[in-house]
Amino acid sequence: MPITSVKSYQIRVDDVEVDVYRKRIRHLYIRVGPPDGRVRVSAPIHLDDESVRAAVARRMSWIRRQQEKQSSRGPEPDYQLISGERHYVEGMSVPLNVTTFDGPPTVYLLGESTLEMRVRPDSGLPERRALLARWYRQRLESRVPAIIAAWEPVMGVKVAEWRIRRMKTRWGTCNCRARRIWLNLELARKPARCLEYVIVHEMAHLIEPSHNRRFWGILDKLMPDWRTYREELNRFPVTGHAG
Repeated sequence: MPITSVKSYQIRVDDVEVDVYRKRIRHLYIRVGPPDGRVRVSAPIHLDDESVRAAVARRMSWIRRQQEKQSSRGPEPDYQLISGERHYVEGMSVPLNVTTFDGPPTVYLLGESTLEMRVRPDSGLPERRALLARWYRQRLESRVPAIIAAWEPVMGVKVAEWRIRRMKTRWGTCNCRARRIWLNLELARKPARCLEYVIVHEMAHLIEPSHNRRFWGILDKLMPDWRTYREELNRFPVTGHAG
């Protein structure tokens, strides 16, 4: 029977457990979420369960490939923010050097070779994480406007607003009605080409809201190497935090 109210529940397709989220949307979307390869489906309210199962079954080969990729990845480092750790900054792996002093806490990149963090002697891990997250945010905020400004005339769209937030499963999202783009704070750790890909991807939704054939054709025309950038992004899962 068709579903008439919004709800979430589980179904099983072959040996795969699937989380189904009923939403007021037009199309069905399948996502294999890091870090455990959990399959999540966003489905229109009117679509019956058999149609959902059939859609998942058709994508099963792709789902298993994504799960294999995620299972082969090592765990994300449990950062303690102490000297000697290596952190990514715009795609570069740099060592962290932590020093203590009584002035205002700061973070800066020393010659693109060392990430310097200066903190008060009594600072703990939460304070250091918050400090590094603010620094990542500032760097990301300084890079985004130029990318959007460069692509707006090329794509013939206008971004009304963009924001940065922590996200657990996505690199970016787009509210097409508000023409607002959200970007994952963790993109501050990724190379410039990956950040640009995510921005162009979300801006393309202002032309075509759905992930359909037209959408991917738009990306192919605008950024022919986008698959390479997406693969580079997805080599490691979204952790939901930078710092």
